[in-house]
Amino acid sequence: MAKNNGNKTSEIVYDIVFMLLAAALVFILTVTNAFSRLDYLATDAIYQTPRGVSGKIKIIGVDENTLEKYGPINTWSRSIYADLIKKLTEDPENEPDIIGFDIQFSGHVDETGDMAFAEAAREYGNVVVVGQFKYDDMPLRDPNGNIYHAVKDIYLPFQELADECYMGYSNVSQDSDGTVRRITTETEYNGTVYRSFPWMIYKKYCENQHVEPLAYSKDQYGRSIIDYSGRPGDYEYVPLVDVLEGKIDPRAFSNCIVLVGAYAPGMMDNFNVPTGGTKQMYGVEIHANILQAFMQNRFSVNGNPYLYAIIFAIVAALLVLVCRRLHVVIASIAAVLMIAAEVMFGVMMHNNKGIVISIIYFPIVVILFYVYSLAKRYIQEYKNKARILQAFSKYVAPQIIEEIAKTGTYKVSLGGESRDISALFVDIRGFTTMSEALSPEDVVAILNQYLALTTKAVFDNLGTLDKFVGDCTMAVFNSPFDLDDYEFKSVCAAMDIAMGSEPLNQKIEEQFGRKIGFGVGVNCGPAVTGNIGCDFRMDYTAIGDTVNTAARLEANAGAGKVYISDVLYARVKERVDVEEVGVIPLKGKKKGVVVYSVTAVHKDIPAPSPEEMARRRALYCVAGNMPEDESAGNGSISENKAVES
Repeated sequence: MAKNNGNKTSEIVYDIVFMLLAAALVFILTVTNAFSRLDYLATDAIYQTPRGVSGKIKIIGVDENTLEKYGPINTWSRSIYADLIKKLTEDPENEPDIIGFDIQFSGHVDETGDMAFAEAAREYGNVVVVGQFKYDDMPLRDPNGNIYHAVKDIYLPFQELADECYMGYSNVSQDSDGTVRRITTETEYNGTVYRSFPWMIYKKYCENQHVEPLAYSKDQYGRSIIDYSGRPGDYEYVPLVDVLEGKIDPRAFSNCIVLVGAYAPGMMDNFNVPTGGTKQMYGVEIHANILQAFMQNRFSVNGNPYLYAIIFAIVAALLVLVCRRLHVVIASIAAVLMIAAEVMFGVMMHNNKGIVISIIYFPIVVILFYVYSLAKRYIQEYKNKARILQAFSKYVAPQIIEEIAKTGTYKVSLGGESRDISALFVDIRGFTTMSEALSPEDVVAILNQYLALTTKAVFDNLGTLDKFVGDCTMAVFNSPFDLDDYEFKSVCAAMDIAMGSEPLNQKIEEQFGRKIGFGVGVNCGPAVTGNIGCDFRMDYTAIGDTVNTAARLEANAGAGKVYISDVLYARVKERVDVEEVGVIPLKGKKKGVVVYSVTAVHKDIPAPSPEEMARRRALYCVAGNMPEDESAGNGSISENKAVES
């Protein structure tokens, strides 16, 4: 009882330790975001689902065709942009709502073109241009541990243009994996607060529509996570050259927000985005996604890592307990359901609350402990199997144990099953007299040598050693495992014992000055095999009339003799030589049993076909009850042996 209580206490302690360890791992990993790149992949896959781009936002791109027509962009006269504005606004009834230029216009290129551009912007009145921050190369860390670069300088549009337009900075920030996921809408530099390019477009759009800008989500550092509406190339785009040459009807941009920007790889304005996969997105497309996020109020922020770390840590601890305590199938289902529930919870928080949660650490820890629990159970089952095999190795031939270990095909029915078996009994003749004449040590030494002989003979013929009772050995064949040709193997084992008794007898006579002899009895037929006993003491054995008859045959066999029943003889008759003993009355049986003494076995003769053996087993099933036309009571071999069909 004390031992059981100790085991229970130990299990409880282990449970508590593993629960605390799982909770601690989830908490620490979630708070520190230790595998941030893996977390980015997971959050991108779950939260960044494109929902369709707005047809109100259109892009005019400086693409390869445009560059081929006008040359490198830094050599252009800015009168090109003045022509674009005039082209788009020539019909006041169908002009765009806003035109945003994601192109840097620092300094003067040529005065005539610059002034034409500024004048066109003034006349239209709905132009937004970009400035650009220059950041320090030396990285810094904010109070939350995030790396950032301080603003070193800012490049502004030339003054005449800046006076006529709205201006916002075009910089976008990249996470540690080089992907653009966040935006900081406000940045202070030299006492002036600058707003981002998409925000300034959105603000101007709200002014034109006479509505207030929607509030958007941002964290304590002013950062927002961009919920991308599309993938690279999703927004409607036309080449700048096509618009300028009149190939595109300006009415296509009526009441739209038009963004003009780089749309050629050589312009070095393309970035990795969560919805891009292996494709990059041009900066002007990123601004289009951010602008749509402002218009639809679709920004998110990271949730409080400490709060969700505590929640997931508690759930992980409980789930680890489930995995340790419940059946592997139930534990697997519970683990899958909880991971799915966590993902659904994250999606719900994102869609309804605009909160992004790191969701990879809970599954990582759960899977880690689940795999550990499976491995532990596998190792424990392997050890249990090894112990079972080791235990059986003391009863069953090593060849059978090897086969069981390879295939795992073994099944022992608890409580008993009916099987057709061969039962073998052997004991020492005159053992009681010998034990009285010799010292206990000599008796044990002789007994051990005798038992070694009988055990080897049984195992060599793939039998199962049932028990030792004093000087008696009992073995069964075809139990607990199926054994081919078990009747003949049992007779072979008996003959091996008989033949091995002669050299053993000589050895014992030389050592102890005594002679011993063995009598062997073998019978086959139905028996009940299995674990027999009670809860605290069981014995795997075989019982029934077949076993009793084998024991009676052994009791009647003289030293060096192997007696078999008529039923067994009928099954193996082609491969054994016998001498008739006759009908012997056996204790406990009303009718005598025809008995044969085996003189030789012929292992080179093949066994009858499986069909023939099945017929014989069905016909000759109970010792002493041979069919009347195949057994007689006068003891004659010619009359009593089974007639071949």
